Amino acid sequence: MKNWSGQIFPITLLALVAALSYWLQASLNAEAPGSKIRNDDAPDAFAEKFEIRRHDEDGQLRYRLSAPYLQHFPHDDSSEIRQPELTAYRKDGPPVTMTAGQARVTEQGAKVVLSDSVRVVRAEYAKRPALVAETSLLHVKPDAGLAETDQELLITYGSSRISGVGARIDNNASTFVLKSQVRGQYLAPRAKP
Repeated sequence: MKNWSGQIFPITLLALVAALSYWLQASLNAEAPGSKIRNDDAPDAFAEKFEIRRHDEDGQLRYRLSAPYLQHFPHDDSSEIRQPELTAYRKDGPPVTMTAGQARVTEQGAKVVLSDSVRVVRAEYAKRPALVAETSLLHVKPDAGLAETDQELLITYGSSRISGVGARIDNNASTFVLKSQVRGQYLAPRAKP
């Protein structure tokens, strides 16, 4: 009979070296860029104090988006923005500025969801007072000049106030359409003697 105890040590040592080699290779692959082990929900880029401008085919400024912080997520090609300011421009009217606590941008900028104290301001023009709308959530399509909400909305126009639930805003036609539960108080401006 052969002495097995003398042969077990080299076999055990060889198995230990193979296991160590496998572990070392696996740990190096996990840390390599582009490895399969990663957190898909993590942002891949960020920007601070940025501004994006979009122009129409004639070179006129269509809208401007600025904010102090943006982070991009590769898994769904979306971006989250803190304290955004989105200003839409028209050739025949005043700019409309939308601000919020945060926003989510999807579809390569085609959709912007503003949330957390959303405020829409159409500047004063042609002896008309500024129009201010406040809501908690607003879905915006900047290229189309449209915005929509299903939340409560309060509009202040000079000394008049109108509220409702749900609204559609068309910047091209300069209209606000309230969908339901509309209430308001309209105070006509006083005629000057």
